[in-house]
Amino acid sequence: MNIILLGPPGAGKGTQAQRLVAERGMVQLSTGDMLRAAVAAGTPVGQRAKAIMDAGQLVPDDVVIGIISDRLDQPDLAKGAIFDGFPRTTAQAEALDRLLADKGLRLSAVIALTVDEEALVDRITGRFSCATCGEGYHDRYKLPKQDGVCDACGGATFKRRPDDNVETVRARLAEYHAKTAPIADYYGQRSMLHSVDGMADIDAVYCQIVAILDESVADAE
Repeated sequence: MNIILLGPPGAGKGTQAQRLVAERGMVQLSTGDMLRAAVAAGTPVGQRAKAIMDAGQLVPDDVVIGIISDRLDQPDLAKGAIFDGFPRTTAQAEALDRLLADKGLRLSAVIALTVDEEALVDRITGRFSCATCGEGYHDRYKLPKQDGVCDACGGATFKRRPDDNVETVRARLAEYHAKTAPIADYYGQRSMLHSVDGMADIDAVYCQIVAILDESVADAE
């Protein structure tokens, strides 16, 4: 089973992907992680990517597809892949379709996490984490039980991502709508797109996703 999770920055895609990895045995495929791994391994496509990045250029789609192709051949993907950060454009979606078809694979579902963007801005700009263990917190929704002390490790130092400010978040949302949101139309025309309420609590969102996956399995049988 191979799926794509769509949604703007901060919609919760990473959180849901991690749970699918833990509970369903799927593998989260992050293009950034795969690029770094290919470069470190010195694969032919990784060497090409390194040369492009060392020159300060963006890695083109065909190189990214090559890295994904190599990754899909590895045995740990027997229970399926969750595509994270790819595709970002309709052209990439078309290239992914061709790649999967060439390998005798297919997408089971494309799941879009729909969100209220004003609430999303609040969600992102209010988040911070423990600098020691990475435990996540929020100014409004999840403060440490003891002020200034991490619930998980007892650390006393916290940090915020420098790009978690209103201006940057709104710019990222605008870029998402301009480049990535049209992918929803692409998959919608193929009756592959499913929407879930990304503003629900984490467990409720996960239950919606699992129901879609189970339905997709039943339809394929």
